[in-house]
Amino acid sequence: MRIGIDVGGTNTDAVLMDGAQVVSTVKTPTTDDVTSGIMTALGELERNSGVAPSRVRAVMIGTTHFINALVEANRLAPTAALRLGLPATAALPPMVDWPESLVQAIAGRPYLCHGGFEYDGQTISDLNESEIRSAARDMLERGMRSVAISSVFSPVSAEHETRAAEIFAAEAPGMAVSLSHEIGRLGLLQRENATIINAALAEMATQIVDGLADAVRGAGIDAPLYLSQNDGTLMEIHYARKYPVATFASGPTNSMRGAAFLSGLADCVVVDVGGTTTDVGVLQRGFPREAATEVTVAGVRTNFRMPDVISIGLGGGSLVREFGSQGIDVGPDSVGYRLTGQALVFGGDVLTATDIGVAAGVLDIGDAGRVRHLSGDFVKRALGSIEAKISEVIDRMRTSRELPPVVVVGGGEFLVPDTLVGVDGVHRTEHYAVANAIGAAIAQIGGEVDRIYPLEPGRRDAVLDAAKQEAVDRAVAGGADPDRVEIVDVDEVPIAYLPGNATRIRVKAVGDLLLTSRRGN
Repeated sequence: MRIGIDVGGTNTDAVLMDGAQVVSTVKTPTTDDVTSGIMTALGELERNSGVAPSRVRAVMIGTTHFINALVEANRLAPTAALRLGLPATAALPPMVDWPESLVQAIAGRPYLCHGGFEYDGQTISDLNESEIRSAARDMLERGMRSVAISSVFSPVSAEHETRAAEIFAAEAPGMAVSLSHEIGRLGLLQRENATIINAALAEMATQIVDGLADAVRGAGIDAPLYLSQNDGTLMEIHYARKYPVATFASGPTNSMRGAAFLSGLADCVVVDVGGTTTDVGVLQRGFPREAATEVTVAGVRTNFRMPDVISIGLGGGSLVREFGSQGIDVGPDSVGYRLTGQALVFGGDVLTATDIGVAAGVLDIGDAGRVRHLSGDFVKRALGSIEAKISEVIDRMRTSRELPPVVVVGGGEFLVPDTLVGVDGVHRTEHYAVANAIGAAIAQIGGEVDRIYPLEPGRRDAVLDAAKQEAVDRAVAGGADPDRVEIVDVDEVPIAYLPGNATRIRVKAVGDLLLTSRRGN
């Protein structure tokens, strides 16, 4: 038995699964503190299913805690950024392109020290350990509680970052340390930015993860807890404490994985319509397509792993407004989790997309009599506006002339018509409303390697084999069953502007959870 939970902006969804069978589902409003909403969902799940908590062997949670904290610039730790690259890289210091409000929210302070590597592993300059010790002491004096350490070309060689972390462990043992080679990819500024974000969230991550673990234990469940990552896999909670950025966009990813499971389609476009937003992504071989370019988060350019998803402000709680003689706008603002108190059909005074669905007869919820005053023409034009927005986003996600099948999930799926222009059919599934929680429940453990290798003549196969084995080892270290790990993706990209047959190799491995023994939380 597994429990999958996904916390959205409007609803917290939970599902109990026995293998591939869905035993029970729950959808409850998300609460301000999030954790109490999870406890409510767990309690309802137990009551509805009659399954004792002792039978649950794992709990998987997808949460918006961390991305919300960054966007709202709330509960972020005072964070320093230490870059190892002098005498190079001084022209653009850390956080040079950040929104000033976010720099102030983390009390961000940049530090530049000697160190770093060229693309081929040669040093730019030797590490100056006294510089790093001096920087660590200065950070402590200025009240910094977290530090992001970035070295030039650390994905090629992490030696300087690792040594700097050892120095901080001795000089500032209470300071949380994030290393860029563990967070981002090639591209110093973007990788550094992602690492700073991770460092700013590290302090809160411990509190949130401990709170989630307490909520699960409070429900009487004594089973391992995992958090959803944004590539469709899981991580144990001790990894979540270290890498909170890996949870960003895990909600849409869970929905896509759930859609693949429910529909049986491994290659398709997934449209997830929630209460606040509609997320559109692409599944390739059963996993979300990753963004090929840098991703901007809260106004900061990053290059860590993120799904290729377009989100628009359209959902069941979206406000509906009429402008001009014929124009109707749906969203982007929403009543969110207050839908059941503010929508017309629930006795409120706000016209929402849910009211339009009830008036059109595609949704049976609340008091239909409260929307009978809406004219048929008005309802038709509102639905047309919704259809146009969804079709436009799907078209933007296409990368070929081939028409993709579309799978619709989420509590607001009624907003998507049965036919759409430019797609190969619209598919609806059982348990569509909780596809995100199902995606969390069925997720596997993943391991990934992404770095530049110099491919010497005759060494390509050996280098590939070593990269694959490292990806497998990382999956096993994360909690995967060693006997059930497989390689699901291998990319080789020769880098023409670097000499020495430099090639970027990315390998991804996934495996089923190892649940035969309890792993430490």
